[in-house]
Amino acid sequence: MIALDLRPTLQLTNAAFAQLCASNPDLRLERTAQGELSVIAPAGSDSGRQNASITGQLWYWNRQTRLGLAFDSSAGFTLPNSAIRSPDAAWIAQSRWDALTPEQRRTFAPICPDFVIELKSPSDTLPPLQAKLTEYIANGAQLGWLIDPEGQQVHCYRPNHPPEILTQPTTISAHPILPNFTLDLTLIWN
Repeated sequence: MIALDLRPTLQLTNAAFAQLCASNPDLRLERTAQGELSVIAPAGSDSGRQNASITGQLWYWNRQTRLGLAFDSSAGFTLPNSAIRSPDAAWIAQSRWDALTPEQRRTFAPICPDFVIELKSPSDTLPPLQAKLTEYIANGAQLGWLIDPEGQQVHCYRPNHPPEILTQPTTISAHPILPNFTLDLTLIWN
């Protein structure tokens, strides 16, 4: 990930950021709360396979329960701190999504997901991803997972708790935030 500091010469409003993204559909962009533009490199093939497994499992659970909405890595959200982030996978409770207007849903919805997952790719380093998970929790997420396939670890983030690191789990449960959702990590580790 490359961060470009556009201050003080350019301030990206929500509308300007949306226009920049629309004009560059081949780029995956995020905006930090400090106004920095982050350009995220495409994931390698193996990371793409792992992320598809994560998103697929979350989508399938949500389809069965119909408790909210599942999102893939292409969805951006405007957090309360003004950052615009795109977690690798996310989930929002139906009642919170329903409180948004149709116009808000069409852009980078002004909402922090209830649950987020970030997948560490080989080109990533842990500190920036750990900072993103801390940011999600500080902005309202109830649960966040940072999955590190190389280390076969899951860093679990919850409000008012220090991050918990699980080593080589075969599954991980998101209960009670996502009732009965368990992610099969054997599909990620292999």
